[in-house]
Amino acid sequence: MKTIEHWIAGKSTPGSSDRTAPVFNPATGAQQAEVVLGSVTDVESAITAAKDAYVEWSQTSISKRTKVLFAFRELVNARADEIAELITDEHGKVLSDALGEVQRGLEVVEFACGIPSLLKGDYSDQVSTDVDTFSFREPLGVVAGITPFNFPAMVPMWMFPVAIACGNTFVLKPSERDPSASIRIAELWQEAGLPDGVFNVVHGDKLAVDTILDSPDVAAVSFVGSTPIARYIHERGTASGKRVQALGGAKNHAIILPDADVDFAADHLAAAAFGSAGERCMAISAAVAVGSAADRIVEAVNQRARAVKVGSGRDSSSEMGPVVTREAQQRIVGLIDTGETQGASITVDGRGYEVPGHEDGFFVGPTVIDHVTTDMDVYREEIFGPVISVVRVDDVDEAIALINANPYGNGTAIFTSSGESARRFQRGVHVGMIGINVPVPVPMAFYSFGGWKDSLFGDKHVHGPEGVGFYTRAKVVTARWPRASHASDASFHFPTSK
Repeated sequence: MKTIEHWIAGKSTPGSSDRTAPVFNPATGAQQAEVVLGSVTDVESAITAAKDAYVEWSQTSISKRTKVLFAFRELVNARADEIAELITDEHGKVLSDALGEVQRGLEVVEFACGIPSLLKGDYSDQVSTDVDTFSFREPLGVVAGITPFNFPAMVPMWMFPVAIACGNTFVLKPSERDPSASIRIAELWQEAGLPDGVFNVVHGDKLAVDTILDSPDVAAVSFVGSTPIARYIHERGTASGKRVQALGGAKNHAIILPDADVDFAADHLAAAAFGSAGERCMAISAAVAVGSAADRIVEAVNQRARAVKVGSGRDSSSEMGPVVTREAQQRIVGLIDTGETQGASITVDGRGYEVPGHEDGFFVGPTVIDHVTTDMDVYREEIFGPVISVVRVDDVDEAIALINANPYGNGTAIFTSSGESARRFQRGVHVGMIGINVPVPVPMAFYSFGGWKDSLFGDKHVHGPEGVGFYTRAKVVTARWPRASHASDASFHFPTSK
């Protein structure tokens, strides 16, 4: 049985704990590896390695840091297929989707390669007689990322390229469900010339998380996961004096107006709901059908749901793979059961889905649930599976009010041919990321990713300009160089410009 170890101070290490967790192949249902679960000592060793490396890395010139980032970018790009295969074998998503994940992570690396411009400060000459003021940004120290299973390469790459480019050192605690991509990325960092200890990977569960949150040597924590855990991370991390950005769950809605192109909307709704088996924090899980659009959009999405090719992620003909674990499969099926019990109509049923040759895999077929109301569990819960619920409303204002009443505010979309309706929507919804005829509005790397309400705890979004702000702090210097012949103008009153 393959054992996946930590990566600390530039080398693989089993650590001091004898605890392990199974790593499954979701397409077959078989255990393919085990991952070591770190002890307090293991996590502290990773933090110490990062703290020691920070002394030199924080003082490394921006040009040298950028050189390492460019080399890392080239290596990840060259090994993209290899990383995607690791993701597919442990997460289950199809290879093309895994490759897309690596590419979106690379875009953040490319953004971070521009760090010389991003870290430029300000300068004001002669703010007072012979006095100048200027500002610059410095790294925080050791920072940590706690990342989810659904994007084992992309989400960490939303964090550590910017953090490392800014001069910080990094401790990554990836999901124990699919940990191999993180270790391969650590190896590529070393090959790119990153000094040992600047990037560390420590596996683990709540014990590892709490050790990171409580450590006085960790200055900031980035997290992506469910809302209850995000709230916990934010509360415990800030209580120990850390900066925290904790991205939580989502219930992403897409409004379909009667003037929308039904075929276009249905194509994109199906892709957004069933891509990656719905295991995306930006997946569309609630379709809000307005007026006469309802029957037409339900029928069109039904057709597309039935046509989705479900199979192993390694099968090039597959469009959707399994969900990540048996427990996830059972939870999703249980929510579909509850929706039916509570009165919704299951128009396409993915329960009991079997893939020939993969009967023990963790599969749930594409599922469409119509006539869902906001008090039903399938609407209130974040399903995180290939399930789309259809809620029917009378007009766009009712649709906007429905979205705003939801506790989540991650992403949302509208399908319409009306510019007036789209503008009213984008200004009226209380959501952080909005798509207009774009169902999954994940911004490019030079913008920042983040939601509102229960989808984000903290005041900074991930990557982009806000990422640079999160991983640095400002210094403002006021300076003068008096000439010896000048009399001192020191005074006991509060200083003013003159």
